[in-house]
Amino acid sequence: MTLPVGFVVALDRHTRVVDGGRALLGGFPTRLLRLAPRARRLLTGRTIVVRDAASGLLADRLLELGMANPVVDALPPNLDPRYTVVVPVRDRARQLGRLLGSVGPGHPVIVVDDGSRDPEAVAAVAARHGARLLVLSANVGPAGARNAGLRLVTTPFVVFADSDVVLAPDTVPTLLRHFADPRLAMAVPRITGLPTAAAPTWIGRYENARSSLDLGAHPAAVRPGSPVSWASTACAVARVDALTGGFDERMRVGEDVDLCWRLVEKGRRVRYEPTVQAAHEHRVRLGDWFRRKAVYGTGAHPLAERHPEFIAPVVLAPWSTALVTALLVQRRWSAPAAGAVAVFTALRIARRLDGIRHPHRLALRLTANGTVAALTQAAALLTRHWWPLTVLGCTVSRRVRRAAAVAALADIALEHRHGRGCLDPVRYGVARRLDDLAYGAGVWFSAFQGRSIAALRPRIKR
Repeated sequence: MTLPVGFVVALDRHTRVVDGGRALLGGFPTRLLRLAPRARRLLTGRTIVVRDAASGLLADRLLELGMANPVVDALPPNLDPRYTVVVPVRDRARQLGRLLGSVGPGHPVIVVDDGSRDPEAVAAVAARHGARLLVLSANVGPAGARNAGLRLVTTPFVVFADSDVVLAPDTVPTLLRHFADPRLAMAVPRITGLPTAAAPTWIGRYENARSSLDLGAHPAAVRPGSPVSWASTACAVARVDALTGGFDERMRVGEDVDLCWRLVEKGRRVRYEPTVQAAHEHRVRLGDWFRRKAVYGTGAHPLAERHPEFIAPVVLAPWSTALVTALLVQRRWSAPAAGAVAVFTALRIARRLDGIRHPHRLALRLTANGTVAALTQAAALLTRHWWPLTVLGCTVSRRVRRAAAVAALADIALEHRHGRGCLDPVRYGVARRLDDLAYGAGVWFSAFQGRSIAALRPRIKR
């Protein structure tokens, strides 16, 4: 499967053009891609337009490595844009009517009633909007409900939309343009907060700024080990023929993560496109919000069973493990030892960059980026995934208390900058820590329930 003529890709913001245009550095994991003279001529600034087999191969390679993203506005329109909207719902008749009103005419809609306690209200809303209604006799969860609707789809594309989202007019048409890539299986928009009367609560304001479903402002390939390692199917467009087996109906949470990873394992692509959005009605009451965060955490063990190579609270290289460990023990020799590890690592990277201009300067930059990433992951381990162990350690060790305090305060300071002024630092910090406590509790609960620490075990990867 090759990219069609006219397909346009642009280098990712993390991809650097080095050595006077003779090489590219980027991707996840980071790698150096040396360009042959012919390949260099295909790169116009930071853009490649597919015009022949050579440019198609280079563009495809950059997409696969995570070094480039499609330029969605420049992509050719989809030749067969027919799609069916599948909406799983349990009660929520008001929200269902709001969603169906945003879908627009001209496309079939299948509403799957997943064991509603008031099925008449759901049926009335579906009838009012001309949607086909499928009633399930028992509640099977979102995975089973989506699969039930998927089996009735006869169009080449399916749009999954949860009842508590609202679609913008350009969301689905824009996502469909991505399917000019024949390897693409699914595309998802950015999930933003839906303005409602209840949204201005302090938890609602935090969630609108730092929702677990909001994957950021930058386009990306969705793949394990990358900044966008999973995507929510609260709103998603997919090729019907790529969804063999559909969602795993045994999973009540994390089924969307599992689907993304299975598609990637099959050699298909999943894309995140933040230029279009779907507005989600977030939970804004503290109790409901806290419980939902904990439920997200309970998906960790089922995912660890299905994808042990992808699930880990942190993924570190041997050198970054040594650096973080040296700093955490907080001895007099800790800072010099960490510095020595960083220098040794930079020298090793510089040797591997032999032939590139200014290899030592580039190696220092890469080592610094790796150090920041490692420290960020270590902080998350202390305050989020391993917080029960951190609390236990704080009762007996001053060094653990110091490390936990630094990690928690540094995390709040860094994250609050990205909160778009949603809250003052104190309330933002409280919400941030509650977020981590709830999610971490869910992870530990699932680990105890599954009698396995696989979801809690860090991974050391060369």
